[in-house]
Amino acid sequence: MNEGASPGEEKQELKFKRVVLQDQNKPENMIQRQQVIRLTYLITAVDLTCLFMQIGLIPYLAKNLGLDSVGFGYLQTTFGVLQLLGGPIFGRFADQFGTRAALTLSCLSGSAFFLLLSISTSVPLLFLSRIPSVFMHGLPGAQMVITDLTSPAERADALGKLGLCFGIGVIIGSCLGGTLSTKFGIYFPSYVALVASLISATIVMTCIPAHTKPKTDGQATQQSTLQSGSVFNLKEILRLLKLPGVKEVFLIKILSGLPTGFFLIMFSIISMNFFGLEAAHTGYLMAYFGVLQMVVQGLVIGRLTSRFTERTLLMLSVFVFSGVGIAMALMTHVIHYCIIALPMVFALCTMGIITDSILTKAVPPSDTGAMLGICASVPPLTRTLGPTIGGVLYKVFGVPAFGYLQLVINIPLFLYILKNKIPLKEEKVQ
Repeated sequence: MNEGASPGEEKQELKFKRVVLQDQNKPENMIQRQQVIRLTYLITAVDLTCLFMQIGLIPYLAKNLGLDSVGFGYLQTTFGVLQLLGGPIFGRFADQFGTRAALTLSCLSGSAFFLLLSISTSVPLLFLSRIPSVFMHGLPGAQMVITDLTSPAERADALGKLGLCFGIGVIIGSCLGGTLSTKFGIYFPSYVALVASLISATIVMTCIPAHTKPKTDGQATQQSTLQSGSVFNLKEILRLLKLPGVKEVFLIKILSGLPTGFFLIMFSIISMNFFGLEAAHTGYLMAYFGVLQMVVQGLVIGRLTSRFTERTLLMLSVFVFSGVGIAMALMTHVIHYCIIALPMVFALCTMGIITDSILTKAVPPSDTGAMLGICASVPPLTRTLGPTIGGVLYKVFGVPAFGYLQLVINIPLFLYILKNKIPLKEEKVQ
């Protein structure tokens, strides 16, 4: 139970959880829930495949249009800032209008993104194509559906399986984008992604329930969102960070993986200059990273959550991050990186999933979408700050700087979690 909550709020939350469990345990509802969850996984895999079809091609398109490296950096920063601003708003939109409306908005925004990209024959049009990305949040939208349709005990495992969708998107999207652009031209993958996004939007509108949050006779699901009718209300978004136990976990989520995020953003340059690899070998390493992420999120985390509390896994991920920091500081060869990548991926995936699970349990059920939207702003924040901070760290101090920074940040975080009761309540799948 959240500390600081009034007896009335505690009673209402308990009543809501009882209704949710009773409703979810009905056989017909369990079958329907599983069907919606599987469909959500499929839509997410398609969405990420379409996105990664473009990620590998945009640098070549930008170069063909005469955009230099500085201009390309501005293009990437624009994308990161728009995603950063759009995440919390997208979450509020999902809470107020339902996850079907939110996923439809994401698919249609993706369609607009790919349409504009397919006609980007000049630099201004290329920058204009970034604008729809403000509401392109297919993965957070899927997290919202799964959060609403799973019990707190099932949540971490179900969210972890989205990692399989991410891995599928990375592998298939990257390969398909390169193949299609080679055979049919650099704009052809955008046409394919446009059609796929429109099909996904149609499936969402016809197969995903309008509202996935369980309802009670006391309208508990509208407890918080009715406090303000505006999706763009900044105070309502910040209010969630002031709830007991939220701010601490959110800061841990941001800080713990930030140095690794900077390292990964600079990885293409590091692999070329530090490891001396060619572009093809760098692609193999990225695929290796994607496969590790699929295995960890899809197969490992679910088993860990059934045996250990979220507090234990949170401390473990921070501790592993510290060890990764030491290893990165001593790394000199690409073989070292291949070994380090395993605990690095484990810590990144565990931290992301466990903190998402903790944070959605720390807020009222009516605000889980907004909370996941706030969480979705963390990767864009890293992508926005990464090119500048990561570039300075690499240029001035070299690759070991990322490892030392990782160690300096995570040791105090580990001691802080050890000393304080974080999260406020511990849960383990039975």
